[in-house]
This record gives sequence, C-alpha cells and structure tokens, in this order.
Amino acid sequence: MIKKLIILVLGIFMILCCCAVSYVYSTAVVNKIKYPVFGVDVSHYQGNIDWEKLRQQGVEFAFIKATEGSGHVDESVADNLKNAADTDIAVSCYHFFSFDSAGETQAENFIKTVPKESINMPPVIDIEYYADKSRNKPSLEDTEAILTPLLSLLEQHYGTKPIIYANKSVYSRYISQHYSDYPLWIRNTRGEPRFAEWKFWQYSDKGMLEGYAGKEKYIDYDVYCGSREDFEKEFNLSTRRTKK
Repeated sequence: MIKKLIILVLGIFMILCCCAVSYVYSTAVVNKIKYPVFGVDVSHYQGNIDWEKLRQQGVEFAFIKATEGSGHVDESVADNLKNAADTDIAVSCYHFFSFDSAGETQAENFIKTVPKESINMPPVIDIEYYADKSRNKPSLEDTEAILTPLLSLLEQHYGTKPIIYANKSVYSRYISQHYSDYPLWIRNTRGEPRFAEWKFWQYSDKGMLEGYAGKEKYIDYDVYCGSREDFEKEFNLSTRRTKK
C-alpha cells in the first residue's frame, strides 16, 4: 500500500514538473511534416538582426513590428525591412492595435511607415490586451468602431485583407463574430489552435536562434498552415530570389 502511494505521489510530481517546464518555456509541440514552413516575428527587442543567418536556420517568413497606436514607430522597422529584402525571406509588418485611439489615425501611422513594395505578405493587426485591458476589457462596440476602419483602410491601401493576430480570449471576444473571414494569425503556446481556422500559428515565445543580439534573448516561432508549395502560391512568392 505504501509503495503504491509513493509511486502515485512520484507520478503526480513528475506531471507537475512537466507542466511547469511547459509553462516556463511556452513552446507547443509542432508537427513539422504537417507544417513545414517556419517563420519568426521580431521587433527592436531583437536588436541588430543578421537576416541571412536567420535564413540559414530555416526561417522562410517573418513578421516585423512597424507601428503601435496612432504615433509610435518601432525603431528597427526600417533597418529590418531593408536587410530582410537582401534575402529570400518573405516579410510583412505588424501594427500593435490600440484600444485608445481612432482606427483612421492608426491606419495612417502604419501606411506612412510601411511602403507597399517593402512587404510581400498582407499587413498584420496585432490585437492583444495591454496595461489594465485584461481586467477592464473594452467593449465589443467600442473596439469594432476602431478596428473596422483600420482594417478597411489597410485593405484599401495594400490591396489585400490584413491578417489579424490574436489569442483565444481576444479572438472569442472581438474577432469571431464579425471578422472571422480575415486571415488569422493565432497565438497558442499550449498546442495547435482548434478554436479557429488559422493561416499562421505562433507556437512559442521562447525560441532561440543565432543572428540577433538585442535586449530580448528569445524570438517568437511561427508556422504557416500548409505546404511550402501552398505558401509560395498563396503569396505569389515564386519570383523571390533564391540564395545560394
């Protein structure tokens, strides 16, 4: 009886340890055969990036932070776009959505920062809680009043539907009812997202690669939902330069 109890306690301890490790490293298990197209997302926190070094480690696409709200511009966006263009990594830029400023001025901030010709995937709107928003959640109506014109103006300017980035909570509250027809980039570091049809999946915020040296030692890992052929075809990437 005592032996069985000890085994049971040890078993529970090991399960808790595994859960703790999973929480600390925030990395889901990904089927790389099912989802072979690997990418990252970056900002000034990764510092000076050697994009060719990232490419050599299998990075095929990247989302680069460009703007935030109606006035902030990421200090590294221009250099990242310029240097990434020297590789065959497909790139887009993302805008960190503000619940506190008009969609029209947020769109203007992004458009003047990101030239059409500098990206070869749709622009991204990153919607997540910040400050006290997770406790005091903005209403659906107030959020839609900002998000709808922002999406519309970006689609009009770039000629394609923007991608929406969200986690399960934000998706359920703000996106699922009226914006689910937009391509989705879902954050879920616990496992493959099952609650929405996604185009991209951010599965880790604790990745580590060579080729950057900023304040943040980690880099986010992402995959595309489809084959490499699907990826090239969907974003018309067949003319990308092939680095030898």
